[in-house]
Amino acid sequence: MTGTVAVQPQAPYRAWRDPALSAEDRVDALIREMTLREKVAQLFGVWVGASDEGAEVAPHQHDMEEPVDLDDLLPDGLGQLTRPFGTVPVDPALGALSLMRTQARISAANRFGIPAVAHEECLAGFAAWGATAYPVPLSWGATFDPALVREMAAAIGRDMRAVGVHQGLAPVLDVVRDARWGRVEETIGEDPYLVGTIATAYVRGLESAGVVATLKHFAGYSASRAGRNLAPVGMGARELADVILPPFEMAVRESGVRSVMHAYTDTDGIPSAADDRLLTGLLRDTWGFTGTVVADYFGIAFLKTLHGVAGTFGEAAGAALAAGVDVELPTVKTFGAPLLDAVRQGDVPEELVDRAVRRVLLQKTRLGLLDPDWSPVPPALRGADTTAGPDALRGTIDLDPAANRELAGRIAEQAVVLLRNDGILPLDPRAPRRIALIGPNSEAPTAVLGCYAFPVHVGGQHPDVPVGIDLPTLREALVAEFPGAEVVVARGTGIDDGGTEGFAEALDIARGADLVVAALGDRAGLFGRGTSGEGCDAESLVLPGAQSLLLDALLDTGTPVVTTLLAGRPYALGRAADESAAVLQSFFPGEAGTAALASVLSGRTGPSGRLPVSVPRHPGAQPSTYLASRLGHRNEVSSIDPTPAFGFGHGLTYTSFAWSDLVVEDTEVPTDGDVRLALTVANTGDRAGTELVQLYLHDPVASVVQPVQRLVGYVRLDLAPGQEARIRAVVPADLASFTGRNGRRVVEPGELELRLSASSTEPRLTARTTLTGPVRQVDHHRRLHADFEVLRLPCR
Repeated sequence: MTGTVAVQPQAPYRAWRDPALSAEDRVDALIREMTLREKVAQLFGVWVGASDEGAEVAPHQHDMEEPVDLDDLLPDGLGQLTRPFGTVPVDPALGALSLMRTQARISAANRFGIPAVAHEECLAGFAAWGATAYPVPLSWGATFDPALVREMAAAIGRDMRAVGVHQGLAPVLDVVRDARWGRVEETIGEDPYLVGTIATAYVRGLESAGVVATLKHFAGYSASRAGRNLAPVGMGARELADVILPPFEMAVRESGVRSVMHAYTDTDGIPSAADDRLLTGLLRDTWGFTGTVVADYFGIAFLKTLHGVAGTFGEAAGAALAAGVDVELPTVKTFGAPLLDAVRQGDVPEELVDRAVRRVLLQKTRLGLLDPDWSPVPPALRGADTTAGPDALRGTIDLDPAANRELAGRIAEQAVVLLRNDGILPLDPRAPRRIALIGPNSEAPTAVLGCYAFPVHVGGQHPDVPVGIDLPTLREALVAEFPGAEVVVARGTGIDDGGTEGFAEALDIARGADLVVAALGDRAGLFGRGTSGEGCDAESLVLPGAQSLLLDALLDTGTPVVTTLLAGRPYALGRAADESAAVLQSFFPGEAGTAALASVLSGRTGPSGRLPVSVPRHPGAQPSTYLASRLGHRNEVSSIDPTPAFGFGHGLTYTSFAWSDLVVEDTEVPTDGDVRLALTVANTGDRAGTELVQLYLHDPVASVVQPVQRLVGYVRLDLAPGQEARIRAVVPADLASFTGRNGRRVVEPGELELRLSASSTEPRLTARTTLTGPVRQVDHHRRLHADFEVLRLPCR
């Protein structure tokens, strides 16, 4: 008897599922089969919150959005899921299970089986319950250590990718122009070169883990008038080109970044979300960016409601789409029905929808979301029994492992900046002493966290939920670091309540102590709920509340005062800048921050941080940064002196360094040439230490007004006692370029100074050279970096 074998019918060939084809061919094939509704559905997100029981996500309700019906949306598909982990506290394993089940539902509901991109905030770590809280970006800048920041970003990306997240909304590349702005803590600093190098390293780290990084806020957000959040921006084209844009250009050219977020603000009357010259002409046509442009939350609707350049949400959608915005976030408002109606009525060309959806689908293809073997199961749940009840999975995913905590500690230690020291530090941890710890940040666990850290950003709305990570207070850290000391504590005053009722007790304790550690600074929050953070702008840079009064009173006791700041921005310290025995500045240093501060106090860790922003001497001399022209510095025709108490790049160590033997090989070079120089740096003290060689460019005469100096390179050196290093640098003339009178970037002939400095206010050696030849026009292919070679010599 002859048997027959049943032949299973093959699934029809779908070109977009074929990994053998190019991503472009796959996406083009898919778009040809999509309806207008299906294409538009890929262009928006929905704000959701994962379930702590592992069920599917639930749409998040917000006072700026209308309720979303997933059953109505999902048959057409969905572009993004907004913050499934970062909306409410959820156990990481159950959040991953909830996201997994939701992705299965999304892909099953649309006829092409396309899942959503899940995005999260990751400004100072993965913004999820129980995830490591790293130092804020201002602390990254203080390290001047791109390699360390890249290592951190890779760790953040691995944690995000493990639970099913595809995109992170970081880093922030806004250059600080006014330290009163509440979001200074989210920035890397006041210098575009520092911002560019650190942000590029962060992007490389995040992207190395397979997570799409997002540059924000493009562009000009940090230059709002009077430092007010979301205020108009009035800068000229030259400031935009030479200060604001270079970090973005560097990251686009060098990092492999795959997404950019437009800024909320308008510059000279043009909102970024509707600026085709910015989002298409510059970003794509000139710089060659090929990824997606996503909206800052509600930013497209703001074209109607705040900027007044659109009369309807359909007009707003058309303006953003035409400018180059591809995805509306956090949820559907303008790219849904209003956009569909506008296209059907002929007001918005469907070609613009096709352009955006092609970019979105290319990104999804390259993330593997259109592959035939795609699975909604994230790496962290592979092998787990996802059919078991929530209790079986709860607690099985650790987003704050020991390796993360160790890394967070290293960054926090390197970011501590010693501003002043009369010799009192380091303290001998073995010597018995009475330490008076005084100030509102003495026993505040969250004093180390910025406004986008989960316990602050979300956890504050859920006071009954545990914080999820260990946050030792400064008191606990000092007790652990100085076991032989008696640590007595008094709050003295609140962060911003202005109360002085606690002064008497604090001053009594101070008088009876051998040392005062003043624990001052900020409380992070959102929209007025803190003294630092988004929407928490400052009228002046005096310490919030009555903290300055408390600090002055402590100085008057005669007990040595070590002023310690846990803050999101620099503050004027008044008398303390000159009269404190020591001043330690830390910018929201994360979960390991108090231990880092204590270790610097004891000398277990040598201070190595440098200021990424200037510390003002006077609280009202704003806005000011070191990047000022001659008229922006102290002069005889203004009663306001903007000279800082501590300049950009300043930071002391527990050892001493000598700089010598400067050799300049090229006293004349052409405008397309290189300046070659070398110097020796020696650790002349008896402790290991870190020196930061900063290279500033000074152009004495130019065709347009220039900053007195600007950073064009830096080298971080770790040297043992007695050790020397010979540093050789090749400095391309391209670094002297600026935007000329005709709006084009040029290198001009003439004299230049290359200042080798310990900070913007402490030049050590000066190399002089002359650029010769014609004015040379350069573009986005110019060289962006000096090349440094470091030869460490044996200890003497």
